[in-house]
Amino acid sequence: MPERRRIRSLPDSLRALCTPADPAFWRSPVRGVRFTAVLGVILLVGLTLLFVTGLLSYAAYNPDLNRVNDKTPGKGWLGFYLFSWPTGPHWLYRLTQGLHVTVGIVLVPVLLAKLWSVIPRLFALPPARSVGHALERISLLLLVGGALFQFLTGLLNIQLDYLFPGSFYTLHFYGAWVFLAGFVAHVALKTPQAVRVLRHGIPRGEPDPLAAPDPLPATLSRRGALALVGAGSLLLLITSAGRSFDGPLRRIALLTPRGGTDPGPGPNAFQINKTAAAVRIRPADTDERWRLTVRGPAGEFRFSRAELLAMDQHSAALPIACVEGWSTSDQQWRGVRLSDLAALAGYPDRPPGVFVESLQRGGSFRKAALRDNQVRDGRSLLALEVNGAPLSPDHGYPARIIVPAAPGVLNTKWVETLTFGEL
Repeated sequence: MPERRRIRSLPDSLRALCTPADPAFWRSPVRGVRFTAVLGVILLVGLTLLFVTGLLSYAAYNPDLNRVNDKTPGKGWLGFYLFSWPTGPHWLYRLTQGLHVTVGIVLVPVLLAKLWSVIPRLFALPPARSVGHALERISLLLLVGGALFQFLTGLLNIQLDYLFPGSFYTLHFYGAWVFLAGFVAHVALKTPQAVRVLRHGIPRGEPDPLAAPDPLPATLSRRGALALVGAGSLLLLITSAGRSFDGPLRRIALLTPRGGTDPGPGPNAFQINKTAAAVRIRPADTDERWRLTVRGPAGEFRFSRAELLAMDQHSAALPIACVEGWSTSDQQWRGVRLSDLAALAGYPDRPPGVFVESLQRGGSFRKAALRDNQVRDGRSLLALEVNGAPLSPDHGYPARIIVPAAPGVLNTKWVETLTFGEL
C-alpha cells in the first residue's frame, strides 16, 4: 500500500516520463485478476478445442500415406497420433474444420482482451526474479508468440492471403506445437489461481496484482468490458459462420471469401475454391479428346467421358468442405465408383489406395493420394454429374473425385490419371 500512495502522488509532469515498466504507466480501471481469469477460462476451453480440431484436420489429409499429401516434412514423432481417416459420417470433416475455423475467428476478441489485460506484466522488471519465474516468462513467450502466430497465419489462410514465407501447412503445424508447449505450461501454472479467484475472489487485505495503482475514472465497468468482448465475438460469429451453410446465412458471412456471394442459379450453383481459369485449364484440355487413364496390375486403360458414362452409374449425397472452413450442403453426385475402376485396374476383391493426378498445371494438390478405405466406400466416386447435370468446368468437368468426409483438396477436380496400388 505505501507503493500505491507513492505512485498516486506523482505529478503529471513526472508521470509523463513513466515507461511501460512503471506501474503508473498503466491506468485503466478495468484490469483485474477476476477479469483476466474469466477470459482465461474461456480461452482454456476454446484453445483446447482449436488444438484438437487442428490435429484432426491434419489427420484428414492422410499425411503418412504419400508425401504429396504431406506439407510438413520431418514431423517425426509429432505425428504420433495419426490414424486412417474414416469415411463416415460423411459430414465429419465439414464439422471438425468448420468448428476449427469458426471458433478461431470467434476467439479473436477474447484473445486480444486477454493479452491487453495482462500486458503490464509483460513489461515488469526485473524480467526474471528466480529460476521458476524465468521458466514462467519463457512459457509466456511461447504462449503469446505462438498464439499470435497461429491466429495470424490462420486468418490469412482463410482470406487466401499467403503473405507468410513457406507453406501454410508446415508453418501452422509446427507453430501449433510451439504454442501447445507454452499453453500447457501456462495452464499448469495459472489454472489453480484462476479457479481460486473465480470461486472466492481476492483474499481480504491483499491487493489486486493486475489492477492499476492509480486508475483513471471509470467509463466502463468490468462486466461492461466483458459484454463488449462478447459482442465482438458474436458479431464475428454472425459474419463468418454462414460460409458453412447454404441460403441466407451464407449471404451474411461477409468476412470470409466463401460467404456473402451468391454462386447463381442452376445445378452447379454451389461454392468452389479455384476456377478452371485460375489453374490454367483450357477448353482444349477437357473437350472430346480428353481421356481418363487408369493404371494397375491389369495394365493401363484409357476411357473417354462417353465410355465412363456407359459404365454402371452410382449416386452419393456428399458435401464439399475446405480447409479454409467453408463448406456446402450435400450435393447429389453421380458417376463411377472408384472401387469399380479399381476392379478394372486389377483389384476386383480388395482395392488398395489410389494416386490421383489432375489436369491443372499449377497450385497445391494437383496430385493427391486416397487411402484404401476411401476407395472401397461405395459413395466414393469419379463424379461425372452433379444435381442431375454435367459438371461445370469450375466444378471439375469432365470428371472429378468425390469422397465422403475428405477435405476438399482431396476431392481432385479435372482428373487425368488414376493409379491404383500400394502407396
